Amino acid sequence: MSSEVRNLPESTADRLPEAATTGAPSAGSARGRWAGVTAGVALCVVGAAVAMGIGRLVPAVNPMLIAIVAGALVSNLVAVPGWIKPGLDFSAKRLLRVGVALLGLQLMFSDVVGLGWGVIAVVVAIVALGIAGTLYLGKLLGLSWTQRVLIACGFSICGAAAVAATDGVVGAKEEELLTAVALVVVFGTLMIPAIPLLSGAFGLTDSQAGMWAGGSIHEVAQVVAAGGMIGGGALAVATVVKLARVLMLAPVMAYLGARQRRAAQGAAEERTQPPLVPLFVIGFLACVALRSSGLLPQAALDLARLAQTALLTTAMFALGLGVRVGLLRAVGPRPFVLAAASTVWVAGIALVGTVLVA
Repeated sequence: MSSEVRNLPESTADRLPEAATTGAPSAGSARGRWAGVTAGVALCVVGAAVAMGIGRLVPAVNPMLIAIVAGALVSNLVAVPGWIKPGLDFSAKRLLRVGVALLGLQLMFSDVVGLGWGVIAVVVAIVALGIAGTLYLGKLLGLSWTQRVLIACGFSICGAAAVAATDGVVGAKEEELLTAVALVVVFGTLMIPAIPLLSGAFGLTDSQAGMWAGGSIHEVAQVVAAGGMIGGGALAVATVVKLARVLMLAPVMAYLGARQRRAAQGAAEERTQPPLVPLFVIGFLACVALRSSGLLPQAALDLARLAQTALLTTAMFALGLGVRVGLLRAVGPRPFVLAAASTVWVAGIALVGTVLVA
């Protein structure tokens, strides 16, 4: 995996008016680049702060989802200066990876083991079959491998964070990344009312409904919202099952990293081979181990949770700035068809597994 951070697509710069860059620092100079990084990161931090403030006022809505939507609104309503792109790239890539690593502090190995081997097997099946089925359906639709794998991992593991983490390993096109993030928001949000309603229609108990929610809904925040709607003991079960899916991020990223490394072996010698295991995945596992050790006091965990939320929200605002109506219109209906099919596929696997073991 290349350590370089890719720029936003050329179409972003093309759509900017000349006035947007008038008087801006020269992007070709080191001073101009640092100014662009500083300004871009500052914009994303402000966007994240606003999103987190709204999240406090409306606890039912996760600030990361607010940040994506807010970034998309800004991008489509305001001409974002092209010279700040280095800062947007830094926020969407580097800060995102740190935030994903800190996500490990929300999970303890004992929580996963406490689910029981039957539930663990269901979680593994959801992720493995979810990814495999989505990749196959995407191939039938004629989508690129990178687009398919972004949607597959986002819908099968943990939403936008998984999409961005996967992009950090496979190096997809920017429009593919942004499309996958937008699809996670749309279809994951639709799942929030759908799972509680269908759980009642199917006669599931609160525990079963919680397991189904945790096993099928894309984002952690979306799972929490659905679990709260179900009530009873559903929220606790849903959260732990979802975090078990988050833990699967590590082996999946390690596999993709090894795959990319093998693919790079036939390239020119001067080309840098991707690492066998991405550094942020090692950081994620280290954070899980640290949390499982019991060495961190609650105050440190609370601070780390705040930092993780702030970093991921900042990254999601940066990603949202790249989501444009014209881009989504240009990619055509096939990614949307795959997203809908993947949602149904993953939810179906989770429902069968829930009925069998819960």
